[in-house]
Amino acid sequence: MAINFAPHEVKLNLKNKTRLKAFIKDLFAREGQGLQNLQYVFCTDEYLLQINQEFLQHDTLTDIVTFELGEDPDVTEGEIYISVDRVKENAMKFGVTEEQELHRVIFHGALHLCGYKDKTKDQSALMREKENECLELYFG
Repeated sequence: MAINFAPHEVKLNLKNKTRLKAFIKDLFAREGQGLQNLQYVFCTDEYLLQINQEFLQHDTLTDIVTFELGEDPDVTEGEIYISVDRVKENAMKFGVTEEQELHRVIFHGALHLCGYKDKTKDQSALMREKENECLELYFG
């Protein structure tokens, strides 16, 4: 089981990577979802917009794009792309630290891979509840 954090043409100050990887593994275990391989790619708005356009046919800026790459629905093999630019902007917009917002988005991607959606109002409310639960467990 591997979790990797890979900056792509951005500076990233991600603290306590070992602890974060252990927390993400525990998150998957708590949700009853197997985890084989997970790659987080931290990038610019421009790079993530290109991915959003090419693979999802969305022409909008976003903070995260998540891909499930495995064939077994019970075992995750995924890639999560996170725009550091969006994280910084959203942290200011929501009045939280960049560290908190970055972790919220990191957990958001993992929750997507555990089966949580956010397309409807009810799904979004549940997703936000799960994100807040993760933030509380992680930062205590």
